Amino acid sequence: MDRPSAPLSLTVLPYAVMAVVALVDGIGGASVGLLPLVALGPAFAGLVGSWVRTAVIGALAVAVVCALGAVDGLFAERRGFAAIGAVLGVTIAAVIAAVTRQRREAELANVRSIAEVAQRVLLRPVPRRAGPLRAAVSYTSAVTEARIGGDLYEVVSSPAGVRVIIGDVQGKGLDAVETAAVVLGAFREAAHDEKTLTGVGERVERAADRTLGGEKFVTAVIAEIRPMGGTTLLNFGHPPPMIVGPRGQVRFPEPPAYSLPLGLGLRQDQPPLPFEVDFHPGDQMLLYTDGVTEARDRSGTFYPLGERAHVLADRDPQRALEALRADLIRHTGGPLHDDAAMLLLRYQDAGDPSRPARADAATGDGGDAVGD
Repeated sequence: MDRPSAPLSLTVLPYAVMAVVALVDGIGGASVGLLPLVALGPAFAGLVGSWVRTAVIGALAVAVVCALGAVDGLFAERRGFAAIGAVLGVTIAAVIAAVTRQRREAELANVRSIAEVAQRVLLRPVPRRAGPLRAAVSYTSAVTEARIGGDLYEVVSSPAGVRVIIGDVQGKGLDAVETAAVVLGAFREAAHDEKTLTGVGERVERAADRTLGGEKFVTAVIAEIRPMGGTTLLNFGHPPPMIVGPRGQVRFPEPPAYSLPLGLGLRQDQPPLPFEVDFHPGDQMLLYTDGVTEARDRSGTFYPLGERAHVLADRDPQRALEALRADLIRHTGGPLHDDAAMLLLRYQDAGDPSRPARADAATGDGGDAVGD
């Protein structure tokens, strides 16, 4: 009858209260006048468990009152009947409260189920392997109990190479989720169709401009890792990715000129400028949102991402990323105040035993997914 997650203290509290009242009344007799306090049993029962359990505890409370009232001789006067009436009234109220609570819990469970489906549609698991890359993702929402927010990411294997996006929608709530869906939908389509990375960026920018208005915007980084070598980035006002070399050297490639964030609707004289970065076999590229670098500890110090790059040493990308996420949580000493998305790409050496065969590397293995 009890929910598995109900605290043990709340589960046994109704019985404990009735036992204490019965004990004190038995020792002190009718003069103590504690008999109506038996009603606390069904009152506390309504906090957890089903309405049936509450009703059963209420019936038990009535039985306790009848037994103690008979022993104390209270039914010769109104006190005994008044105590029974009090217990019955509280039991009825507790049953109604339990029914209402159960309905709300069922509605909340349905909402969470729908949110889970929305997460899988919007933020699909990234493929473990895409071309020469191994990928892992981590998403931490700042909203309690939430699994999705305004950050977005995607990895797509296209004829031009592996194309990747990570972004951060300004604002929170359902509006941010809707905006993220628009940007991701545009990217997924453009990543397959457009021959150049600039074309992908322009398609995504037009979609964001049509959807957003006012002061809302999306910062993003779009990357293209080509099969014959070479990596190109487009940066729309987003924090630069972190590239970690095989010996632990760290660099943050800055664009020659930052482009405006997506969705501002301000046409620039020049389209976003793609720029080449050094990303070679044996390197790691971490794309992230500002919820990572702007996370602060209790003294107000920002998370030193560059100094913590060694945390990504684990050979398994997902375990390495989870270790970095755990280190981030330890730094803040509590929940994050902003969504934090991290996408880790490892460029495998040709001699890496974990690298798939050439045929697999060309097509990417999208069937085995990584959850966040």
